[in-house]
Amino acid sequence: MKVFIAQSLDGYIATKEESLDWLMTVEGEGDNGYGAFYETVDTVVMGRKTYDWVMSETNGYYPYPGKQGYVWTSQKDRQSDDVVFTDEAISTFFERLKSETGKDIWIVGGGNLIAQCLEAGVIDEMIVTVAPVLLGDGIPLFPQGAYASKWTLAGTKTYRQFIELAYVRG
Repeated sequence: MKVFIAQSLDGYIATKEESLDWLMTVEGEGDNGYGAFYETVDTVVMGRKTYDWVMSETNGYYPYPGKQGYVWTSQKDRQSDDVVFTDEAISTFFERLKSETGKDIWIVGGGNLIAQCLEAGVIDEMIVTVAPVLLGDGIPLFPQGAYASKWTLAGTKTYRQFIELAYVRG
């Protein structure tokens, strides 16, 4: 399981108003590694708030064609051709997914789902791209939680003003 996400220099993934406009103000390079990463996964998992935001930003178009999608939500009455809505226990769900053949699984976000996955110990790798922007407040990448753990730096890449930090558990 992988996290691939961008954050501000002070640790936020979005403003309080759920805006990512600040990311567009930073000079990057190409797609900042997104395309290469995207080819390594065949499954995307996200929380309901992230799903709702993504669908709103894309005018209802599912932006991950060809990838199996899952959304964590208690609103199981929702339906979509692109994703499965679930509230299955995280550890059970990811254990089942890991046992299936295929590529890696991308935990898209948001912060609350990432925290729950860290607490369950199911994330193996985190790729965090840092933008040189201070937001001062917003939605944190890592909200408070019981997920203290050690990670090892596996590599870095620079995309002009962005720095990508890759960590593996351990």
